[in-house]
Amino acid sequence: MSAVRIPTQRERKRHSQAFTFIMVLTPLSDQAILARFESENDALHFAAAVRVADLPGVIDVVSAYVSVAVFYDLERVSYAELALQLEHFRNGAKRRPSLAGNRFEIPCCYEFGPDLARVAEQTGLSVNDVVRMHSGAEYTVYAVGFCPGFPYLGYLPEALCGVPRLPTPRLRVEPGMVGITGRQTGIYPLERPGGWHLIGRTPLELVTVADSYFPLRPGDQVRFTPINAAEFAPLQGKRL
Repeated sequence: MSAVRIPTQRERKRHSQAFTFIMVLTPLSDQAILARFESENDALHFAAAVRVADLPGVIDVVSAYVSVAVFYDLERVSYAELALQLEHFRNGAKRRPSLAGNRFEIPCCYEFGPDLARVAEQTGLSVNDVVRMHSGAEYTVYAVGFCPGFPYLGYLPEALCGVPRLPTPRLRVEPGMVGITGRQTGIYPLERPGGWHLIGRTPLELVTVADSYFPLRPGDQVRFTPINAAEFAPLQGKRL
């Protein structure tokens, strides 16, 4: 087994890898470590720092809300070795690493939202206010999952929070539908069943599984731009 490699002081300074936070490490299968944090931002910054460090044996880093899974090659590094290296990210640097996430403007036709009126009723807002608030916020991609490329975006303006899932999920949700539930909004990139309230639809293609096109990643920033039905058609099928 190779010796444990601890990032040097020069490396930590150069990459701004270490920062103060509360972190709990636990095994996740026999070739992954799960790191849990107090906040989503801590998790995103930690994931960015581990990627920059390029630690031997690490093959993937996946963040989701307040947790980060670090997958590793068991033939190159053990759990104990990698956990010790990750612990050295806990303190030391004066500033956090840049997340360097991408910013996206996603057109959304709220006219195509079958649940828009219901959301307005449940929140006590007008339909125009729901559109204005939803499109006026900037969201962070905190996780990608459920189906390939589905971005979990947070967080909704307070006035839009608390809308529950549908009592009975739809058996079929069209690609591009924009939904909300709880504190989150998201986009169905592929045809799937779904239980979120649908308030609009984007004409853009957000996922192409065949050529591994997945433009949205944790840490990216997203804003929705309202468009009308006439503007929807020319954009349909274009990539983000």
